[in-house]
Amino acid sequence: MSFSVWALVIGALLITMALAGSLMKRLPVSASMFYLVVGYMLGTAGWGLMTPDPHRASPILERVSEVALLISLFSVGLKLGLPFSSHHWRLPLRLAFVSMALTVGLITLVGVFWLVLPLGAAVLLGGILAPTDPVLASDVQVDEPHDNDRLRFSLTGEGGLNDGAAFPFVMLGLGLLGMRELGAGGWRWLTIDVLWALAGGLVIGAVLGAMIGKLVVYLRTRHQEAVGLDEFLALGLVALAFGIAQLANASGFLAVFAAGLALQRVKERSSRKKAPEKGPAGLQDKEAHLAVATHPNLAGAYMMQAVRGFNEQLERIAELVIVLAVGAMLAYVHVDLETTVFIVLLFFVLRPLSVWLGLLGAEVSGDQRLLIAWFGIRGIGSIYYLMFALNHGLSGPLADQAINITLSAVAASIILHGISVTPLMALYTRRQAGKSRQSSSENRRHEIR
Repeated sequence: MSFSVWALVIGALLITMALAGSLMKRLPVSASMFYLVVGYMLGTAGWGLMTPDPHRASPILERVSEVALLISLFSVGLKLGLPFSSHHWRLPLRLAFVSMALTVGLITLVGVFWLVLPLGAAVLLGGILAPTDPVLASDVQVDEPHDNDRLRFSLTGEGGLNDGAAFPFVMLGLGLLGMRELGAGGWRWLTIDVLWALAGGLVIGAVLGAMIGKLVVYLRTRHQEAVGLDEFLALGLVALAFGIAQLANASGFLAVFAAGLALQRVKERSSRKKAPEKGPAGLQDKEAHLAVATHPNLAGAYMMQAVRGFNEQLERIAELVIVLAVGAMLAYVHVDLETTVFIVLLFFVLRPLSVWLGLLGAEVSGDQRLLIAWFGIRGIGSIYYLMFALNHGLSGPLADQAINITLSAVAASIILHGISVTPLMALYTRRQAGKSRQSSSENRRHEIR
């Protein structure tokens, strides 16, 4: 497809979303569903303008999906304003590690006994499909750092953590297939790919995010320096955290997520006040921005607003590009009975069962437990791990089967969750508001007595 045609298609898509984005939020239709349909029509099944063969395009698709994930994970970290000491973190931690590991195990069992896959391929498929998506799940994520709704916070935290936590299982699957060294008795996999990758990634990202955030706030409030170019700050911190973590054989995804969390906490310690939209009276626009950006009580909040706004725009563009590619690649998918049954099991049995087991004994309402079980959205994380596996030795019939199942699962997730997210979240909000009013009424009656 020529550059002129690309410009026409992308320009029309961007303007359509700008005009119809608000309408889509009120309807049971997500932006990802729209991109998926357009991508399918642009592929070989439609107009033939895009022909991204998953085998041939895997190198570029791995890099593009990786960048999209990094941007989204950083954005997720910026949204989660509660400290790790908060009890709200217990649910996402259990979902991201316990429930995800259970999902990998359950997918492995189904892969071996239903799909008749070798053990390594079944574990690899579990690692590809187990993580939930931080990009496509924006409609069920927290909107503001102080949002402590247990459902939204849990799904947001899970999506931020489990993309990095799934990586060891992908490595284990490749190792069992003879495509990666696991070490004698799996020692290398356990010590480096699991323990060090997870812990090292979180520590590296947290240290970098805190250091750079404090440095920027210090320079702005004490010396009126380092003002502006917040976009460079966002991209620079993402790249720095990812690069250092990868060079240290740690998880780059967890490092970027932790960097966003740490940067958010710098803003919290600086001030809990929101930076005003307009500067002090009598100042020109440029001077007003400078005054707010360097104010001791507002510098951190101002920095966070700028970084978050830029990052969220990048996230939307990344979503458009990746989902378009997924839609175009659906022409290479052959959905058979085995794949269909597997996807039904994944959404309606394996995910709910892993959530139920992972949250045993947790203080969570029935509504929240059901919605957490349902909104295990599969998306760009699964696309990245699929392309990673293809680029690291997965080939032949096993590769074709992994492509069929993964792309089918992602497309089904985009459609099913896209249709259900608006009515289910609206119902959940109404029920929560009703419970809150009922609780307030009971408290007032107790006070009167």
